[in-house]
Amino acid sequence: MTHSRLRPLGLALAGLALAGTVAGCSNGSDSGGSGGSSGKQFQFWDPYPQFDNSSDWVKLVKSCGDEAGVKIKRTGYDTSDLTNKALLAGQQGASPDVIVIDNPVISTLADAGVLASADDLKLDTAPFAKNIAAAGVLDDKAYGVPIGANTLALYYNADLLKKAGVDPTSIKDWDSLNAALAKIKDEGAKGITFSGIGTEEGSFQFLPWFWGSGANLKDLASPDAVSAVKLWDDWLSKGYAPNSVINNTQTTAWQEFETGKFGFVENGTWQMGNAEKLGFTYGIISIPAKDGGAAPVPTGGEFVAAPVQKDTARYAKTTKIIDCLTSPANLLKTDATLSYIAPIESAQQEQATKDPKLAPWVTAVGDAKGRTSDNLGTNYPIISEQMWDAFQKAMSGSDSPKAAMETAQKAAASKVK
Repeated sequence: MTHSRLRPLGLALAGLALAGTVAGCSNGSDSGGSGGSSGKQFQFWDPYPQFDNSSDWVKLVKSCGDEAGVKIKRTGYDTSDLTNKALLAGQQGASPDVIVIDNPVISTLADAGVLASADDLKLDTAPFAKNIAAAGVLDDKAYGVPIGANTLALYYNADLLKKAGVDPTSIKDWDSLNAALAKIKDEGAKGITFSGIGTEEGSFQFLPWFWGSGANLKDLASPDAVSAVKLWDDWLSKGYAPNSVINNTQTTAWQEFETGKFGFVENGTWQMGNAEKLGFTYGIISIPAKDGGAAPVPTGGEFVAAPVQKDTARYAKTTKIIDCLTSPANLLKTDATLSYIAPIESAQQEQATKDPKLAPWVTAVGDAKGRTSDNLGTNYPIISEQMWDAFQKAMSGSDSPKAAMETAQKAAASKVK
């Protein structure tokens, strides 16, 4: 891959605006450093500005540089800053050697010609779970490897469910979930809360129900797709969920659950610490698919990738750094720090053994898929925007689920490549 393949920067930036991270976003200021690398100093960019040089994360990064025989200059950026800077640096020939980036952004950077492929790097992707690694594949080429994953499940208020006569283990499909929500409502509580906001955050939360219906993102107007929107719409009309879900972020949905007045909340691994502070007993179950079993859930988390370098001889050291960071032993350290589930099965099992509370999340990650999987690549942000517009219209009552999704499909089809 060469710099001559770089797409127009404006188009790439527009795609990134929609494909930003929705789970565990980092916020903070530039910790210094600039693009470009020389000699034995390797530039390393990540989206964790909250970690300084005394943190376990930065110590691990620098130790991997030592192991590769190079000195690492690490810079932590806010997530949105990082993606924009990566594109600009690629245009200017001043890219870092290694970048840790949100998984939906990988396809955008790869399509823009910014990233070296795993083949270019001679990077072994075989040890990584295929469903997690798929987010880094574009046109059958892999770009980088996952450093960890987070995803969604249903937290439940065990005390409230017991009072309502609901056995969480009985929830196997949409019908049994709806029956549970009806019982909880009869107790004078709300059945479920979630984030249905009109942003990528809302799409992230909608995808388990969309995919769990059997629908495919290439056809938003299919009967299965419509049934997923109708499920959410029915929850509001029947009083199982509050109208606030239309504007809820994942954070505000969690805050509603914390009141103890909701049976369920759809949320992710990043709430594990907060769950331990709840004033009631909680549990976790997988999000059910329409006709039974666990629904596919979207993966959040980051990839470690290597931007294109003019001096390709640097790739050998880059690959050593990436291999070090993503070795099973180091993944356990990293994913504990970042509240991620490891992307390698052996490390996942060790996580679950050391902390049994992670077991449901290991299962959920095993059922997950990348938002840009199915070779959607840079088309995903386009489709996602139309999808969130559709479920917003349905839940607000401005359109029926069927009409909203038909409109969404027409708009998406007119814009995708």
